Amino acid sequence: MMAGVLEARGYEVERAFSGDEALGRVRERRPDLIVSDILMPGIDGFELVRRLRASADTTLLPIILVTSLEKTERINGLEAGADDFLSKPVKWEELFARVRSLLRVKALQDELKQVNARLEERVSEQVAQLERLSRLKRFFSRPVAEAIVAGGEELIKPHRREITAVFLDLRGFTAFTDRADPDEVVALLGEYHTTLGRIVDEYGGTLEHFAGDGVMIFFNDPLPIDRPAERAVRMALALQEAFTPISQAWAKLGHEVGLGIGISQGEATLGVIGFEQRWEYAAIGNVPNLAARLCGTAHAGEIILDAQTERDLAHLADTDLIGPLNLRGFQQPVAAFRLKSIRD
Repeated sequence: MMAGVLEARGYEVERAFSGDEALGRVRERRPDLIVSDILMPGIDGFELVRRLRASADTTLLPIILVTSLEKTERINGLEAGADDFLSKPVKWEELFARVRSLLRVKALQDELKQVNARLEERVSEQVAQLERLSRLKRFFSRPVAEAIVAGGEELIKPHRREITAVFLDLRGFTAFTDRADPDEVVALLGEYHTTLGRIVDEYGGTLEHFAGDGVMIFFNDPLPIDRPAERAVRMALALQEAFTPISQAWAKLGHEVGLGIGISQGEATLGVIGFEQRWEYAAIGNVPNLAARLCGTAHAGEIILDAQTERDLAHLADTDLIGPLNLRGFQQPVAAFRLKSIRD
């Protein structure tokens, strides 16, 4: 009778004639609501409720138990996990009202599950991105790794772009390594690299590679930035300032070390180089080579610029012409400038 009146109201109803049959129908059809008698062949209504509540798929499935007026049946039903009750004889309007109420609850539960599923998916995606970023940071500098995660690997395919390249290494480092204990060498490099990493990150540079005391940094790639030459020069000045106390501390121990820096600007080829177990993001061409050669001419505490960088910063920088220089790998003499200061 209940099935008939519910169908007449437009509900789709599945009939089961025992508790065991009901469990099978629930697994097959995944209904939105259960209306069950207590006395049935096989397991009774209380056991049916307990088994449904024990399963993660049906732990929140709304269940109405049809009971007599006995108080103990309602208590047992609540303990088993029933959501609502109908008293015999069933009043149809009461049946309809309870069904509507619990179906609204079920709809809200389903909506909440969907929201949670979307949130879990987003969290999983973000965790995957963080894990990917963590792996990439072992091979690439932080800006490169973040650019790959945010924009995809298209960013690191070979391409041409104008960059400002900065090369720096330590003056007196070779003599220092000959005289110093290996632990002292590692300690100096640790201080140097820690200071370097912080300042490069602050100015938005891409750290290409370490080679002992030699370091290559470039600006304007993998993502374009404003005023790359100015950022490069300001970073170089900040590095010289930050390295001064390090140099002074080692001088007290009898070791003379200083920082020399070369900066050049122009088009370079950029992209991933290496092999399967080790990739690096590199700038290739005359620009990074020129920065390295200019660095080789710099004394401790000096910053040497190429002509293009000097032209870009003419309105800000005070320089002295020290070229043309005959540099290894360059057929023609190269104009070079010593940076004296830069205006705010």
